[in-house]
Parts: sequence; C-alpha cells; structure tokens
Amino acid sequence: MKWRSFYIWEVAEILSGRDIYDDERVSGFTPYIGSSAVNNGVTHFVSNDNDSKEAGCISVNRNGSVGYAFYHPYETLYSNDCRKLRPREADKYAAQFIAAQITEQRGKYNYGYKMGTGRLMRQKIQLPADDNGRPDYKLMSEYMKGIEYERYFTALQYFTRKLEGRA
Repeated sequence: MKWRSFYIWEVAEILSGRDIYDDERVSGFTPYIGSSAVNNGVTHFVSNDNDSKEAGCISVNRNGSVGYAFYHPYETLYSNDCRKLRPREADKYAAQFIAAQITEQRGKYNYGYKMGTGRLMRQKIQLPADDNGRPDYKLMSEYMKGIEYERYFTALQYFTRKLEGRA
C-alpha cells in the first residue's frame, strides 16, 4: 500500500457554516454542529433551518476544540465555528477515514491559530493512494468497515456473555 499527501481541497469541497445565535435557536430535532470535541460536534438540537443543512459531510472545528473532524451521515446544520467538508468521491466509510486523518493534524492548531478555510485549503493529510496516485477510496472504505465489524463483534460477544450470565 502506498501513502501520499493530499490537500484537503483535493478530496472535499470546503464550505462555511452559518451561525444560529442563542436567541435565535428554537429547540428541535436537527443536530446543530458547533466546535465541540464530544458528541460528534453536536452542540444543540434545533428546528431552525438555513443553507448549511446537509447530510453526508465532515465537520472540522475551527474554534474551541480546534481541528477535531467528524463525519455526519444525517442531515445537520453547521455553525460558523466549523467548516463543512463535502467529500468529492468518498462513501461514508472513506469519509470517516478522511475525518480521522484530519483530526490527526489537530495538534498544530489552537485557539490562537484557528483552522479556518485558508489553512484548510493548505492543509495536507496522508491517505492511501492507488496505482494512479489518486486517493484509494475503496481501501479506506474497506478499512473502516473492518473496524466497524470488529466493534460490532466485540459488543455482540459482550452482550452474549451478559445474557448467558458470564459477564
């Protein structure tokens, strides 16, 4: 397997979120992504709507917990404290792989050195490459499916033991 550096813009379109301020937020069921390192970046659930609403994107925190990236398969709204990345070719598993690679870069960012659009455009991440030097989305996807399978299998074993009274 070959690895290669890719600019984030080569694998995803970089878009800004849109703030919904405290006094504008209406409680609801749509996840609103802020700059949190927990709960996949979800900071509120709202019934508001704006043009940032989309499913199948990666959020990258530019404020607060700078550099954390999460994949959102569900329809969500994105605040301006993060950037929304729309993967160019990746399925949900490859997008999760890309989000993990972005998060690996978080150490060089902090509150005073934000991960804004310009820096995201210049940010490189290491990804597996195919024989043509393009991102190997299939390999990324298969790798993440394997991790998911392992986690399901571990949970299944735990609950089976629990049901049998062996845990």
